[in-house]
Amino acid sequence: MEPYAQVAESYLDFASYARADSATMADWAEGVAADPEVSAWVATLPGIKQQPNLVLAAARWHGVPAPGPYAGLREALLADDGTIRATVLARATQTNEVGRLATLLPAFGLVAERAGGPLALLEVGASAGLCLYPDRWGYAWDTGAGAVALGAELRLPCRVRGAAPLPSALPEVAWRAGVDLHPLDVTDEDAMAWLETLVWPEQEERRARLRHAVEVARADPPDLRVGDLLEELPSLVAEAGRHGTPVVFHSAVVAYLEPTDRVRFDEMVRGLVAEGACHWVSNEGKNVLPSVTSTGPEIPVEHQTFVLGLDGRMLARTHGHGRSLRWTAG
Repeated sequence: MEPYAQVAESYLDFASYARADSATMADWAEGVAADPEVSAWVATLPGIKQQPNLVLAAARWHGVPAPGPYAGLREALLADDGTIRATVLARATQTNEVGRLATLLPAFGLVAERAGGPLALLEVGASAGLCLYPDRWGYAWDTGAGAVALGAELRLPCRVRGAAPLPSALPEVAWRAGVDLHPLDVTDEDAMAWLETLVWPEQEERRARLRHAVEVARADPPDLRVGDLLEELPSLVAEAGRHGTPVVFHSAVVAYLEPTDRVRFDEMVRGLVAEGACHWVSNEGKNVLPSVTSTGPEIPVEHQTFVLGLDGRMLARTHGHGRSLRWTAG
């Protein structure tokens, strides 16, 4: 998904991405793309606020039935008295999809193996910090040649293809923190209800997983800092280094930076890696960090995928919600 694309292009791209996981979201996005009146309504929003997941979630937040027909969404947006618009402007797509940990863990495992000691995890764009607990979950990887389980229930499922180095032990995490412009408080019922709304209508398994993730975080609330990742990252990496091997990570975050800021972030974190200050685990859409994607096998234009990277080099193609991982690194 590309948040800064034109309305029709952005919504069609989102529909293609969402089709396998939510017929409702895909149908609604296709409806918007083909509807000049609704597209014009969306176009009145600030650029970053036009993104499909945010607009469609805001409509659902205000009672548009989902699953439900596109007509319900259309009527709500065109008859909006400013209420839905206000929610779009006030909220953000801060989905903490902990399912992604099943695809991130092999990268964390490689770092832990090289470091030979505990990790200090630093998530940029952390939202509520729910993905800061890879050591508190179990994992169930379906390799095609058999199941690989790690940790206790509740296990995060993931289909794996290729020679992925699946870890045999959970990582030791000595320190964990996150930075976000507007971090969410796991004890705030309204904020957690909004996170649930961002989960797509048909995905009850994801919703149940989110509720469990909130319980995990509430038992040991995350250390979340308010700030701009482009400004705060170097000092936070230095702080992390006092506790363990620093690992800067993010998933579906850099896409929401302005294109010029994506380049700034890429250059900054590469500099930190080159200095030996940290390792870098990235998991973003294939077009978000071209410098990472270009280090792996070519990805067909029509193929919607995330790219998992370690220290700026592509390791695997991943499903955006963590359902699958195809290892491509040698």
